Amino acid sequence: MIPDGYEVQVLADDHASALAAAYDRNREHLAPWDPVRPPAFFTPAGQAADVVARLDVVRRGLGASWVLLRGGEVVGRVNLNNIVRGVFQSGSVGYWVDRDHVGRGLATALVGHAAERADELGLHRLEAGTLTHNLASQAVLRHSGFEEFGRAPSYLFIAGQWRDHVLFQRLLHDGPPGNLVD
Repeated sequence: MIPDGYEVQVLADDHASALAAAYDRNREHLAPWDPVRPPAFFTPAGQAADVVARLDVVRRGLGASWVLLRGGEVVGRVNLNNIVRGVFQSGSVGYWVDRDHVGRGLATALVGHAAERADELGLHRLEAGTLTHNLASQAVLRHSGFEEFGRAPSYLFIAGQWRDHVLFQRLLHDGPPGNLVD
């Protein structure tokens, strides 16, 4: 459940400027957990391009995206990525929370929101990966009903290096797949 004073909205074109401000404000906070970003990423034009690309992914049914707002300011984000249909019915979840809003249960609320939407989309399972030393994110996932199922060496290129990750999953339901089309 999203705490009072915060609002989750579906990602839209008009979020680009607020996203640019949020990413710029959180540049150092997110740097250890993100890929190295070019300077243009932190600008309204860079975010406008990123939003257009992301909305294309959403339009094609391969993802879903939301922003977390407080007073019109973006203070977090959650994405469903890499949605695969057919017999897999799976996706991965990624999220972040503004440095000034951590410790309020917002990451757990965002992951819960994404899991609810994933279930509504008919997905069977969600995956998430964290850097091995990101204990806070691991706690969020465990609190959100995810279980650790493995480790992946050199999994993602984060902060300029291939980094090992702890892998988590959450099964959303045991019903048959509703969409067997790839």
